[in-house]
Amino acid sequence: MSIKTYCALIFGALILAACGGESYTEVEITEQERSYRQLLGVPDHFSLPHIPEFNPPTKEKIDLGHFLFYDKQLSANQTQSCASCHVQELAFTDGLARPFGSTGDRLTRNSQGLGNAAYHATFTWSNDGFLNLEDQLAVPIRSDNPVELGVTEAKVDEVLARFDADPVYRKKFAAAYPEAESGATVTKIIYALASFCRTLISGSSPYDNYLLGDDSALTDQQKWGLQLFNGEKFECFHCHSGLNFSVSYRDNNSDPATQTFPFFNNGLYNVDGTGSYPQEDQGLYDLTQKLQHRGLFRPQSLRNVAVTAPYMHDGSIDTLREVLEHYARGGRKVETGIYQGDGRLSPLKSGLVRGFAATDDELDAVEAFLESLTDDAFISDPAFANPFE
Repeated sequence: MSIKTYCALIFGALILAACGGESYTEVEITEQERSYRQLLGVPDHFSLPHIPEFNPPTKEKIDLGHFLFYDKQLSANQTQSCASCHVQELAFTDGLARPFGSTGDRLTRNSQGLGNAAYHATFTWSNDGFLNLEDQLAVPIRSDNPVELGVTEAKVDEVLARFDADPVYRKKFAAAYPEAESGATVTKIIYALASFCRTLISGSSPYDNYLLGDDSALTDQQKWGLQLFNGEKFECFHCHSGLNFSVSYRDNNSDPATQTFPFFNNGLYNVDGTGSYPQEDQGLYDLTQKLQHRGLFRPQSLRNVAVTAPYMHDGSIDTLREVLEHYARGGRKVETGIYQGDGRLSPLKSGLVRGFAATDDELDAVEAFLESLTDDAFISDPAFANPFE
């Protein structure tokens, strides 16, 4: 084993521990955990994700969730499914700055990738109260402002009746919930979708292969980019570390007593010179109404980041290179328009976004490293593909 590979393995162990995870080979696991790992397809170098006790995964629930994820019957007007905004070949994003709901409403935020979503500490871009996938899934299904799938109180019975009338779904719901007397319910749908989403685990990128000992998995440029990524000049690792390249992380080993829920203002906007973001989306502030929370968003996972453009919560940065340049500057300067302002001067910007001088070669190297996080097997795995095709 080369010194570089050894260092990479040590780094991997450290970042897992820093996020509350433990190496799979270092802990004694229960038979239930072993079963869950196999059921969800968890790689050996990953910890088991957090699974709430109220929704244990089963093969039948995962299968039901897989079908529901791709079924447009789940939207009130039968025009969209979950997959409409979460496309597998784009690591379950959609390539748009901001998507449209089933009734044509433009949504406020960029569609997040679903790879390794089960490892997030909180869900959605900026909500510190959504601690499980089940919490988040109610939003796109039930929300009416804006409408996504549009299963509002006025439409819910109509939507559920479609699945109760379908003999295939009657069997799938009965298999997934054998002890339940009723047919389809919103809760059953959410639990099945969450169970399927927990199987969307991405852990076989070139970076993973390098971490596991294949020194040839990364090019020399990518290895340099990894060093810069974890260095004190670029400082990427302060917000994007650990198994999922995000400090917003939870797994089966996380201690609730020490669990953190980080959100950051990265200087993307400074509309009025006092740190404000556009009125339509000021991040955590919209939930808490605390002025210091303006512009706070959860640090996203960087896995498969090269295929999930455009970037930021509102899709306002088009390319990875522009993202790196934004951080090198220490905040974005919006020259004209209603959002004019210099994010570098925001009083609410995180102290980690200080700006730095970087050469083109250094930026190229970090960008190349980020491209090594693309998991081609994940974005083409037939186990996650549309079951109706």
